[in-house]
Amino acid sequence: MATETVSNLDEFLTRGVEKIFPSEDFLRARLAEGKRLTLYLGIDATGPSLHLGHAITLRKLRRWQEMGHRAVLLVGDFTSMIGDPTDKTATRRRLTREEVLENAKNYKQQASKILSFDGENPAELRFNSEWLSKLTLTEIVDLASHFTVQQMLERDMFERRMQEAKPIYLHEFLYPLMQGYDSVALDTDGEIGGNDQTFNMLAGRDLMKDLKGMEKFVIGMELLTDPTGKKMGKSEGNMITLGDAPEDMYGKVMSWPDGMIVSGFEILTDVPRDELRTISRGLSSETLNPRDAKDRLAREIVAFFHGREAADAAAESFVKTFRQHETPDEMPEVAASTVLDALVGAALCASRGDARRQIEQGGVKVNGTVVKDIEAAAKPGDVIQKGKRFFVRVI
Repeated sequence: MATETVSNLDEFLTRGVEKIFPSEDFLRARLAEGKRLTLYLGIDATGPSLHLGHAITLRKLRRWQEMGHRAVLLVGDFTSMIGDPTDKTATRRRLTREEVLENAKNYKQQASKILSFDGENPAELRFNSEWLSKLTLTEIVDLASHFTVQQMLERDMFERRMQEAKPIYLHEFLYPLMQGYDSVALDTDGEIGGNDQTFNMLAGRDLMKDLKGMEKFVIGMELLTDPTGKKMGKSEGNMITLGDAPEDMYGKVMSWPDGMIVSGFEILTDVPRDELRTISRGLSSETLNPRDAKDRLAREIVAFFHGREAADAAAESFVKTFRQHETPDEMPEVAASTVLDALVGAALCASRGDARRQIEQGGVKVNGTVVKDIEAAAKPGDVIQKGKRFFVRVI
């Protein structure tokens, strides 16, 4: 196993990390044993694209892999069909097996932008249906006996639902139970996830202690949030996917509120912390223009996924289209008969409802003119613009 310097280990244990259970000292002691340890990250297949929120934990898992330890990426193909109630004020729509498999089909290819699935210490890809689909009712009842209803009801989203007289379905209580059993099935030493997954990850810690007498460690990572605390991702409709083109990725980062700059550097880049402190001080003292800091952040993120050359080209394109208000020479094309269909077909809007809102709020132009008619026609050659950066040409 690779030997880590103190500074590198400190960086791993603290950068972007909100809390380690049972403690940072416990994990330091485990690492000092010199054994090859297993750490896994679970991702439910609730959509077809991994995004920057996933990148935070994937980057940390990659660092674990580089340290010579065993890294496992677990696709929750079974738990996806239950639906994680975390942070949800209403029950998730349950996905079918077919929907889950369709969502997950490109996860390995997307995750390979960060993790290495070959070489001397390849990351492993697993699916939790491998064991969860085989549990008998007797085994599920036995697992359920390790938790109380009171434990489940203490979760914030369940408390809110009870206050608002919204239903809580019994299958939602099974989610942390099933995610917890993943730790047992993988015989893992630890689990990593966003801090919003702490309850579920600690359920696995409880089961590992009860069923195997093992102390599982949990690494809870900071989330990518806006200044109001809202998570950036699928649920909020503002995600940057790992498959986004360099120009789109750069432009979306440039649209972030200034309050996200420092945390973005901290959890999504390898910019040294002394530089990060300089950036933070410059922003606080107003000696550093937030636009320039955000440009650096956007370039760092794009370069990680697409290379420096692509990042520089994306920045140049952004300057032309945003600051100089030029229509780009190249843009995606879509066949559509209405503006609304073009926005959805080109993935400029997440849904037809989102497209309608964008049009009604004056955020859409056709050939440079704002349109507010949700039934506006589109003809071949029309250039449709959403906001200040996103364009599509109708064919």
